[in-house]
Amino acid sequence: MKKCWGFGLLLILAIPATASPPELHDIAAAPSADRIERDITALVGFGTRHTLSETASNVRGIGAARRWIEAEFQRISADCGGCLEVSRQSRVVTGVTRIPEPTEVVNIIAVLPGTSDPDRYIVMSGDIDSRVTDPLDGTSESPGANDNASGVAGTLEAARVLSRYRFPASIVFAALSGEEQGLFGGMIMAEAARDDGWFIEGVLNNDMIGNTAGINGVNDNSTVRVFSEATRPNETPAEARIRRFTGGEVDSPSRNLARFIDRIADTYITNLDAMMIYRLDRFGRGGHHRPFNDLGFPGVRIMETNEHYDRQHQNLRVESGRHFGDTIEYVDFDYAANVTALNSVALAALAWAPAPPEDVTIEGRVSPDTTLKWSPVDGAASYTIHWRLTTDAQWRWSRNVGDVTEFTLENVVIDNYLFGVSSRNADGLESPVVFPGVIGAFRYD
Repeated sequence: MKKCWGFGLLLILAIPATASPPELHDIAAAPSADRIERDITALVGFGTRHTLSETASNVRGIGAARRWIEAEFQRISADCGGCLEVSRQSRVVTGVTRIPEPTEVVNIIAVLPGTSDPDRYIVMSGDIDSRVTDPLDGTSESPGANDNASGVAGTLEAARVLSRYRFPASIVFAALSGEEQGLFGGMIMAEAARDDGWFIEGVLNNDMIGNTAGINGVNDNSTVRVFSEATRPNETPAEARIRRFTGGEVDSPSRNLARFIDRIADTYITNLDAMMIYRLDRFGRGGHHRPFNDLGFPGVRIMETNEHYDRQHQNLRVESGRHFGDTIEYVDFDYAANVTALNSVALAALAWAPAPPEDVTIEGRVSPDTTLKWSPVDGAASYTIHWRLTTDAQWRWSRNVGDVTEFTLENVVIDNYLFGVSSRNADGLESPVVFPGVIGAFRYD
């Protein structure tokens, strides 16, 4: 009988050392709870940021809020010598249930252009708008401290931190509007990215990152949820048929982006574990990453683990001693800073690493060996093949195979595992893992 202990030892020795550049640890330590508190306080101070609220006032409503956000991005850019390209995206929306009259939906976008691969984009987003019980109420007080001033504040803080560095790929910091009225800001940005030919490697949508006290009685500042869709919604019947026979139901690019973020949390972030959730969003609900997913772009939602529903979409009131409303005293700024740190390191690691491999294929039917092939990636010094049991959540084994575009794993049977390939630069920073075929491709035409 053939012994397997030698093969197991080979797998262990094949795992490459994890890269840990000091800059990533510096970035992890940089986000400030005080600055995030200041920004949330400013956003809450506009009274309401409802999409249908006042736009002409300088002190109240969504118009004042988005002008303040734009000014903050401009201030950050001034501090880094004009490194950010700050702009607006807008579209007039009307005739839908939650926007019955013509309303301009405006996004504020700040781009840190890449130095050598500027057409590759990594996006962090938060939602500007807030709401109360009635989704058409644009006048009542709607502070939206956690939902979602926390996400916008985190995006601003990540821009402050990362503007001190330069990256091969471009990083986008986006404050999106119209989320509560139907995900319109995300739709506007995603469609513009598609029309402009952007290659978006990943969207990190931050929606509610400041609450640690759940309505379930759990107080938890040590976990954060990362939601990711299973397969692309625009998958063709032919692609679905291939997937049926080859697997890939849990290996969309969004899912492997989530695995990448999970590893970043384990490696760089103190007291914060990423809880990967294999679902587009919370049960039956949605967020601003979805419009990007709808067009084939990889994207995830990052948010607190335990929600408090009395503090979401509620008119401000107290009933029988019970507080309702999304007010600032319930935001945990230290937690929001830690989640912002996770975003910042993930953005930096993605933008410093080479692009994910393309044209990844796999062979090995009725064979003891498995062969993977891929196209060369600019900036890659080597490539790593990953594999795992079909029931594993995370990649279990890996082998750096050098600067090649084809490699055969001998006596690793294709039927028993799932496989993928990542690119790695000279400093050891790796791209997300790419599952073979269109199913796992990060670039989708």
